Amino acid sequence: QVQLVESGGGLVQAGGSLRLSCAASGRIRSVNHMGWYRQAPGKQRELVASVTNANTTTYTDSVKGRFTISRDNAKNTVYLQMNKLQPEDTAVYYCSARVLPYELIWRDYWGQGTQVTVSS
Repeated sequence: QVQLVESGGGLVQAGGSLRLSCAASGRIRSVNHMGWYRQAPGKQRELVASVTNANTTTYTDSVKGRFTISRDNAKNTVYLQMNKLQPEDTAVYYCSARVLPYELIWRDYWGQGTQVTVSS
């Protein structure tokens, strides 16, 4: 059974930084792209950043220049370094990954989410 577990969320003042981590575990044969989504209260979930196996990254416009996504393939872990945080970044952040388990069926897996709260 594949699981994604996020960590690193918390409360931070505007202008501060947080680093989120997401580790995939289980009977994993391969992991393709990984990404971070967020959902603020009353809003739709949105893609924040993603990274491919070749370390090609994409970001939503609102976080460009402030957030950096990276991955450690040996640990099946993806990170999101968040700098210059603003109150509008407040949301639950979810990790997602395209995973090939030992059953050999590619599937998208999701973490449980980690709360990020930015105070003004």
